[in-house]
Amino acid sequence: MSVGKICSRIVYTARPDETVVEAARRMKEHGVGSLVVLDEDRRPMGILTDRDVAMRCVAEGIDAEATEVRDVMSLPVTAMDEDAPIESALQSMAATSTRREPVVDDQGKLVGLLALDDVLSLLVEEAESIGKLLHSQTPH
Repeated sequence: MSVGKICSRIVYTARPDETVVEAARRMKEHGVGSLVVLDEDRRPMGILTDRDVAMRCVAEGIDAEATEVRDVMSLPVTAMDEDAPIESALQSMAATSTRREPVVDDQGKLVGLLALDDVLSLLVEEAESIGKLLHSQTPH
């Protein structure tokens, strides 16, 4: 199965030149812990996480109202092609120690966000299907 089939197509984003406070407010408004930072062509250039805000801004005593997202976002960002197999995404996440990766089309533009939770949900569904199959084949 491809990454594009299970990724979330609703993705909240940030601009690299907006302030950390503006981005953090958007996270709060939408109840999310990360924003994909896009360049002017809608290509992912970083990810801003709530951890970035806490560790790279607040904990360092940096003024979040005067600091741009580009200065505290996580880099580098690895984007997955929407046609890539899930196994490739898992290998990439493991290699970069990330739980989320942007999903892009063939032009490199953002189309979704794959979270480790998306993959886990798929695995749970498949395990349940296997369990039902086994149960139906077991004599009662």
